Amino acid sequence: MACNYKHVTHCIFDMDGLLLDTERLYTEAFNRITNAHGKQFTWEHKAQTMGFKTREVSLWTIEHLELPITPNEFEKQLLKLYEELFPQSQFLPGAERLLMHLKENNIPIALATSSSKDSFELKTKKLTDVFNLFHHRVLGGSDPDVKKGKPNPDIFLVAADRFPDKPDPSKCLVFEDAPNGVEAGISAGMQVVMVPDPNLPKRFTEKATMVINSLIDFKPEEFGLPPFKN
Repeated sequence: MACNYKHVTHCIFDMDGLLLDTERLYTEAFNRITNAHGKQFTWEHKAQTMGFKTREVSLWTIEHLELPITPNEFEKQLLKLYEELFPQSQFLPGAERLLMHLKENNIPIALATSSSKDSFELKTKKLTDVFNLFHHRVLGGSDPDVKKGKPNPDIFLVAADRFPDKPDPSKCLVFEDAPNGVEAGISAGMQVVMVPDPNLPKRFTEKATMVINSLIDFKPEEFGLPPFKN
């Protein structure tokens, strides 16, 4: 029910798997490496590592899949695959429409992604017009102010603090697809709209303020934001 949701003034967006269809590209890159060692990087593994920085996810994968490979070697192979795959990134349904709607209605928006600067640039190379709508972008993978990655709240607190009016975290609405990101947003004292991948086991969606199937289904007025006109 709408009465459960508090009104917000600012919106903060994750990128991978929420705005862009990059999660399938990540899965492909990981499996190209793990399959070479006879191992599969499954959705169960993915659910636990979404939102991690590259180094963290490399260490986690090597340990849990018992891969005979060093973290440096894993990362090196990953980055090479990213260069090949990431320029294929496309917007997910409803992403452009929502960002443009918020921008047109002067709702401050920011990006908070675990991606590094290089990774961000590969993914958004053909999509810069829409990414320029953000007031600012916090690239967790290479931002010195983001001390700890998701599920820690750092990235969302940094994103809120960089708006000129420094809103209270409770006035910020986070959009996420990943369990670690949802946890980070809730820990930051923010409400979180989750758009999980249909493959994600349901138990990973329980902490979100609201769960929707697609950004197309989001109704801004439920959080006190201007409604869509059409």
